[in-house]
Amino acid sequence: MAATNSTGFVAVSAVSQTVKGTMKKISCNNYEQLEDRLPKAGFVRLKFILAPEGPIPVGRSTWWAGVKSGRFPRPVKLGPRTTAWRVEDIRVLINTAE
Repeated sequence: MAATNSTGFVAVSAVSQTVKGTMKKISCNNYEQLEDRLPKAGFVRLKFILAPEGPIPVGRSTWWAGVKSGRFPRPVKLGPRTTAWRVEDIRVLINTAE
């Protein structure tokens, strides 16, 4: 169970442990397949970063809390209603979570 504060929100350190724990559970072959789903360079939308389609097993609220705290990479605004992340930043996050 993840640690929560008095308001019931999951602590960011618990999210980091969740990411690390999930990445350790994935076998080497499966992890490489998850990483291969990401393009080599460019930008990727949040839908392809977070589970179940993406490699990061956290929810949207947890992700945005991590962005705010600096735990997760900052997004890039591509338009007034379009937000994306650099693939290079996501790969670094995945590799440091191991």
